[in-house]
Amino acid sequence: MKTISLTERDVQAVKATGRDTRTAILRRSIRANVPLRKAFVQAPRTAASRHGPLCEFVTGRDLRGLKAYLLIVAACSNGTAGWTTRHDSAVWARMMDIDRTATEQAARTGAWRALRRLQQRNLISCGRSGTTITVTLLREDGSGSPYERPLGKTEEDLYLQIPSAFWTRGYDERVDLPSLALLLVILREKNWSKFPAEKAPKWYGWSADTHERGLKGLLGLGLVERRKEFRKAPLAPSGFTMAYQYQRAAVMRPRKLRKQAAAMGLTGSASGNGGFNGPEESAAAATRRGR
Repeated sequence: MKTISLTERDVQAVKATGRDTRTAILRRSIRANVPLRKAFVQAPRTAASRHGPLCEFVTGRDLRGLKAYLLIVAACSNGTAGWTTRHDSAVWARMMDIDRTATEQAARTGAWRALRRLQQRNLISCGRSGTTITVTLLREDGSGSPYERPLGKTEEDLYLQIPSAFWTRGYDERVDLPSLALLLVILREKNWSKFPAEKAPKWYGWSADTHERGLKGLLGLGLVERRKEFRKAPLAPSGFTMAYQYQRAAVMRPRKLRKQAAAMGLTGSASGNGGFNGPEESAAAATRRGR
C-alpha cells in the first residue's frame, strides 16, 4: 500500500481555527442569543457599589479572560449538561486563540491560567483530569452561587442578550477590551440611551477615557449606532445642549432561532428575542428610572 505523507501546509489547511471551534460550540448549544445577567456589568441599585464583575476584567486588562468567560456562558447556559462543559486543554487554547502565538504546551498552560482567573473571581469552577478541563458556570454576579437560567422576574435576575453573530462573524477577534466592555454596557440598556463618560467611574468602575475609547471603537466596528439629542437650555450660551445617544446596531440585536424555540417550548415575543425577553421586559419597565 502506498503511503501518502501530508506536508505542514496540508495539515494547516484542514486544521480547525479558533473561530471554527467557537462556532461549533455555539451550534452545539443551539444558541441564537446568549443570556447574561445584567449584574455582571453593573450591580443593582440596592448594592453598596454599582461596579459589577466586568470592572475587574477592564481594570485588570484581562481581555482574554473576558472573551473566555462570555464563551463559557454561551457553551453552558442551555443547561443540557448541568451548566458544565468539558474539553481537552488544546481545544480550550484554540477557543481562546492562544495557539496562534504559543507552542502547544504553552497554549495549554495559558488556557488553564485564564480559566483559573475566572475561578478566582467566583464566576466558574474548574478542574483538570489529565488533559481534560471541566468548567461549571456559576452565577454572573461573582457571588459564587450556583448558576440558574435567568428569567428576568426581579432586578437581580434581569439579563442582556449577546447575538451569536458576535462570534460567528468574527467581531470577537477584532474588538479590544474597552470596546467589548462598552458593548456589554450598551446591550444592557434600552435603545437610544446616553452613556456619559463622566459617570463611568461611579457606574462601572473604569475611567472616563476608557469609556470614550470603548464607544469610539464600537462605532468603528459598526456594532452600535449614534445620534445627537438636542435640548432647550435657556441659561446655556447657545440656548441648547447636545448629548449623544447610542443603540445596538442591527447585527447586535437579538435573533430568534426557530429550532431553539421549538425544542425548548419557548414562544418569545413579536420582537424576536429568542423567547428570552418576555419576563425581562416587564421587570425592566419597572426599573428603568436611572441606572
